[in-house]
Amino acid sequence: MPTPHFIREIRESIGNQLLWMPGVSAIVLDDQDRILLGRRSDSGEWSIIGGIPEPGEQPATAIVREVYEETAVHCVPERVLLVEALERVTYPNGDVCQFMDVCFLCRAVGGEARVNDDESLEVGWFEADALPAMENFAVSRIKQATEGGPTWFEGMGGK
Repeated sequence: MPTPHFIREIRESIGNQLLWMPGVSAIVLDDQDRILLGRRSDSGEWSIIGGIPEPGEQPATAIVREVYEETAVHCVPERVLLVEALERVTYPNGDVCQFMDVCFLCRAVGGEARVNDDESLEVGWFEADALPAMENFAVSRIKQATEGGPTWFEGMGGK
């Protein structure tokens, strides 16, 4: 994934120091309750759709933008699924980041799922019982969405 311009500017000042950043992700369902996934170009792994809000951008607006940019699917957020501080990540260049992810349950309202930028190798709709292998990040969010539980926050019990 390309690093947003505003982050490159911050990195010029702080170097590789820890950068605390907002992140958004989505479980996007179609009218058959299939789940929209993308196979990431940076890792080759299947995952849910997500990204980084622009400065001043509201999280719900950011996820609608990210879903469209990556998949050409138009969606509307229905509710917040979870809010979670993720583990620190150290990138190969030495940059250290930690994200606060706000994950939304979204409903597709238009568009055809396709690769729409260079962040994905493939995009597709999957039945909940026929998902490809994915990291726990995506699996736990899909589980939260499909089980229909209340919004999850750290300290409120297991996901």
